[in-house]
Amino acid sequence: MSLHDLLEPLLAPAFRLGGVATSRAEVLGFVTGAITVWLVVRQHLWNWPIGLANVVLLCLVFADGGLYADAGLQVVYVVLQLYGWWEWLYGGQDRSRLVVRGTTRTEWIMLGASGVAATGVMIWVLTTWTTSTVPFWDAVTTAISLAATYGQCRKLLESWWLWILADLIYIPLYAWKDLYLTSALYLVFLALCDAGLLAWRRDLAARQATPARGTGPITAPAAGPAAGPVAGTRPLGETT
Repeated sequence: MSLHDLLEPLLAPAFRLGGVATSRAEVLGFVTGAITVWLVVRQHLWNWPIGLANVVLLCLVFADGGLYADAGLQVVYVVLQLYGWWEWLYGGQDRSRLVVRGTTRTEWIMLGASGVAATGVMIWVLTTWTTSTVPFWDAVTTAISLAATYGQCRKLLESWWLWILADLIYIPLYAWKDLYLTSALYLVFLALCDAGLLAWRRDLAARQATPARGTGPITAPAAGPAAGPVAGTRPLGETT
């Protein structure tokens, strides 16, 4: 049995939305994506394994829709999901749980420079080697999403602002590519990002008011679109 035979059931239409066929992979991507972000808002460790399933499904959806940079991004996300899972468990002080903090000035410079470089490289790759019809927007959203994912792995509060920016571009982009259900999913993501930003701010504010023993020092953001707060990771299966 070939790889195409294995993937064909996932890419088969589940229903039609706005006159356009919506694949089973896109439906499953919608469900797992919404659950993943909701769990991130709650700082629940199960967001990482469910997120792994989500990125595999979205890789199929984007490749089938001609969004090659976004499809490739999902492959990188697999690595970042594993990295984030490890960091949330052991990335804190003395290999303790990781807690939310603000993004430092150095980190903003690093993320900004990396984002600009990644965007330029991906635009060149997409225009030279693929048939992408939206090379600029595909590259920009990919670079922003990578920066946001890194921030999420390190529990940087401002990673929510990067996700919000990416979502505001993704929503019309996916609708233009006839991925209506995925576009709707990113509307859900946008609402969840707002909720996540507020929840992490409240948690961080509570920790700053009453520091918990063993959580390590709290670093205030040196720069960024907004400063605000969050809590540490709970053991697997426990929510905030």
